[in-house]
Amino acid sequence: MIDTLTTARLTLRPFAAQDLPAYKAYYTGPRAAGTGAALPAHVVVERFCAMIGHWALRGFGRYAICLDPAAPGIGHVGPMQLGDDSPEMTWTLWSADHAGHGYATEAARAVLDHLFAAGWPDILAHVEAANAASHAVARRLGGQPTGARPAPWMPTGIQYRFTPEAAR
Repeated sequence: MIDTLTTARLTLRPFAAQDLPAYKAYYTGPRAAGTGAALPAHVVVERFCAMIGHWALRGFGRYAICLDPAAPGIGHVGPMQLGDDSPEMTWTLWSADHAGHGYATEAARAVLDHLFAAGWPDILAHVEAANAASHAVARRLGGQPTGARPAPWMPTGIQYRFTPEAAR
């Protein structure tokens, strides 16, 4: 069972079919440059399905960020774990229309609080070097650059570490 989290303005809920069109538009379009590059549509659909299945495999995962719980999501937030790597905190807004309102920070803070309350001691995030907006979110959340080499799939990224103490 996936918890639904709420903040003053947002509902963070499990993914639904209604979220796929905006997710697909993001990952096949120019905004995907902040997370690497645009992808073919069939790969995007596979990744969407994998995000849903991640909960069954790992017991944790990403949430759809919603302004209205009955409406399609505007982004996603939460931890993912690829292979044997450590879990990574992620956040993405799918449309430029939703950027600059503090939604990513608000959503990520809610998830971090939830993870830390569940006993997670820390979590890492990898941010592309050129993604200024995500670096700002990481700093607002209390993320500290680790100085470690980021994930191999993000050779120009910066790794941040989040702890319960720094997230306050």
